[in-house]
Amino acid sequence: MGLASPSKPARRTMEPPQLALQPASQALVEVSPLELDWSQIVRRCMDGDSGAWAELVRTHHRRVYGLCYRFTGNPSDAEDLTQDVFLKIFSNLARFDAARGSLQVWITTMTRNLLVDHFRRTRNQRATGSLDDGWESTDELKPIDRLTSSGPSPLESVARRELAKMVQQALARVSIDLREAVILRDLQDMDYKEIACVLGIPEGTVKSRISRGRAELARLLERTKREVM
Repeated sequence: MGLASPSKPARRTMEPPQLALQPASQALVEVSPLELDWSQIVRRCMDGDSGAWAELVRTHHRRVYGLCYRFTGNPSDAEDLTQDVFLKIFSNLARFDAARGSLQVWITTMTRNLLVDHFRRTRNQRATGSLDDGWESTDELKPIDRLTSSGPSPLESVARRELAKMVQQALARVSIDLREAVILRDLQDMDYKEIACVLGIPEGTVKSRISRGRAELARLLERTKREVM
């Protein structure tokens, strides 16, 4: 999935881009994010360079969608929130300051803030909602990526899907402060310093939350295992 490039905006009166979910990597050369000069790309985006915007979206879309999906457990909600995140990113490009941190951390921070707002707005709705809806349509994201192997049998695929569902459901029950720390560390592979920057807390607190979050997740999974056996 990707997002269409925005129409050319003026630097001071930028209009939100048209964000349709479609491949954004067509005719783009694969380049490691570490090799890109993101400050220059951001400036090009602000000058109306649609190719620069497509490159930014292509590089960061999977991470943003992954964060949205881990928090919501719902593919449709994750897609809508991903659209909202990139609209927010586009409208705030002028605020990015490479001297204060990487673009990845800046984007992750904006995504996290939007998700926290969404979490608060939908708290009552979640009380009666289900995390199971649409699970099968999210093959590209598996909470147990490190445990998968190539060429699984149909039986293995079913078992893996059930385990993935259990993990996602348990993760959704972990308190939000601990959940976001575990997601950023174990599922987004961010280091402690980056997580501290995103969450606005000391590294020591980050490590504590990750440890407690992992313990809470393990306890919930063990309880679920006993219930289904």
